[in-house]
Amino acid sequence: MSESLVVCDVDEDLVKKLRDFRFRKETNNAAIVMKIDKDKQLVILDEEHEDISPDELKDELPERQPRFIVYSYKYQHDDGRVSYPLCFIFSSPAGCRPEQQMMYAGSKNKLVHTVELTKVFEVRNTEDLTEEWLREKLGFFR
Repeated sequence: MSESLVVCDVDEDLVKKLRDFRFRKETNNAAIVMKIDKDKQLVILDEEHEDISPDELKDELPERQPRFIVYSYKYQHDDGRVSYPLCFIFSSPAGCRPEQQMMYAGSKNKLVHTVELTKVFEVRNTEDLTEEWLREKLGFFR
């Protein structure tokens, strides 16, 4: 094999930001969007969003480039309870360059492990990232 799988490190400032995000007190939906700096082989912060729905979030994602998202979601359960699950979403749209896709895929598990998340989802088409899609995915964790 000519290329080995590249596993990128996670920027230290980003790790701290993600830990703070995990314990945030706000009750709105929020997202941290991350990308890979190819030259540094480092997962870095791309954007932060407050009070953003899954449908609004999908409009912020590039259509042809992968992104990692940590999303705090206000989840209204069928029985009336409210929880705030922290979701890891790997946006890996079809049409990305294969080497870019490999770099993101190779780094995903390390990032998930670093931020200690269990609700890990992947979306291949940014249009699929909807409230309905997320609620369906979270339904498995009841």
